[in-house]
Amino acid sequence: MAAGVTGGVIGSTPAGAASAKATYDAAAALTGPITTGHIIEPETGLPSQLSQYGYEEQEYFASGTASAFTAKSEPSDGQWSVTPTTPASYRTRIIVRRPKDAAKFNGTVVVEWMNVSAGESAPDWDYLNPELMREGYAWVGVSAQALGVDGGSAILGSVKGAPSGGLVQNEPARYGTLHHPGDQYALDMYAQIGNALRVQHNVALGDLHPTHYVAVGESQSAYYLTTYADAIQPLTHTFDGIFIHSRGGSGAALNGSSITSSTPGPKDLRIRTDLGVPLFMFETQTDLIQLGYAPAQQPNTTRIRTWEVAGTSHADAYEVGAAISVLGCTSPVNTGPQHTVVQAAFAAFNKWVDQGTPPPSPPRFTLASSDPPSLALDSHGNVIGGVRTPAVDVPVATLTGSPAPGANAICSLFGQTIPFSPAMLTSLYQTKSNYLTAYTASLNKAIKAGYVLAADRSALLAQAEAVQFPS
Repeated sequence: MAAGVTGGVIGSTPAGAASAKATYDAAAALTGPITTGHIIEPETGLPSQLSQYGYEEQEYFASGTASAFTAKSEPSDGQWSVTPTTPASYRTRIIVRRPKDAAKFNGTVVVEWMNVSAGESAPDWDYLNPELMREGYAWVGVSAQALGVDGGSAILGSVKGAPSGGLVQNEPARYGTLHHPGDQYALDMYAQIGNALRVQHNVALGDLHPTHYVAVGESQSAYYLTTYADAIQPLTHTFDGIFIHSRGGSGAALNGSSITSSTPGPKDLRIRTDLGVPLFMFETQTDLIQLGYAPAQQPNTTRIRTWEVAGTSHADAYEVGAAISVLGCTSPVNTGPQHTVVQAAFAAFNKWVDQGTPPPSPPRFTLASSDPPSLALDSHGNVIGGVRTPAVDVPVATLTGSPAPGANAICSLFGQTIPFSPAMLTSLYQTKSNYLTAYTASLNKAIKAGYVLAADRSALLAQAEAVQFPS
């Protein structure tokens, strides 16, 4: 599967004749932009702001021959040893969003492993904006998993009103030539697409001149990136940094089985400490307890940073926006600070990749118990420790990652918001003016610590102004 460049497009030769090194160096063939039929956008509840920020979107196909992998060893410290096994051909799609004006490009290409837990979506594009567009990043969304291409049963079922099936079924005029050999090949497919963007960036990125390529993935995609970091990145060296957003306690299995199957990846899995690139983990309260990340916690190093963010749940109200009603949740979901803090986290991560300056190293959550893991809570029901913001230090509600009683599979990931009563607000702050004074001081502290971006200050103050106090 040796990589080569022919006619300005990256190609791959048959895998059977290739050496291991050629396998790891292989790059996908990129073709496009695709104009036939209609693009199927990743599912989102948020409005597009591409034109507002001077961005354009195009779609390309990526094809090649990928390898599955088997493990020689899978220790919990992440020092995996793997070897390629069977080859299979693939043809998938990537979506590219980039500044129209190359002068606004900041040099970093964000390559997101799109999520297929409830149909294909791009949660990190949603969570990381407007920061990505206001700072001039290029973004590439990769249909890395079989469900996105060929359809199938999503592990959380389908969101009401969302299209069922994959790209091929829903828009055959555009996607009829696509095919995915199975998720056991997804890790190599993702690496090959990253290599293609690097080696022949002018195909999909036009006149942009990238300096860094970073891997990003949230939820199920974060499980895959955990395995990618431990097993594949040390072989391919494709990415200059890896941003793992909301992983649980395991990685994805090399055999492509579902993360909810009886044979998922190894439990209590840590990130190997010998990676030569920065790796950032962003964790919510749900991730530690309900998704089992707590036993996989590990110390920060010169190449690993973890932020555990107080007041957050695995998914939240921001992520689904105006579409929140389609979830069918019977109680208010988490409205915590994930979106605000993850933007600051990613800005710190990119500075780390670009300039070598490590992000802050905040305290972890305080655990009330380690076996079984449970979080220590303050008198208001908010977690103690972790990244602090006004949402939990000057609270007007209990913000939890725990599911509401009787929550369905999707709503169980959205936590809860339990507003304080008017009497509680008066008891805590006496007046709205006192609340705003305390909120502003806490916000300034969070910005100074690097947990909130100064660019988001006015929007957060406006949210505080909207809090209703008894007259």
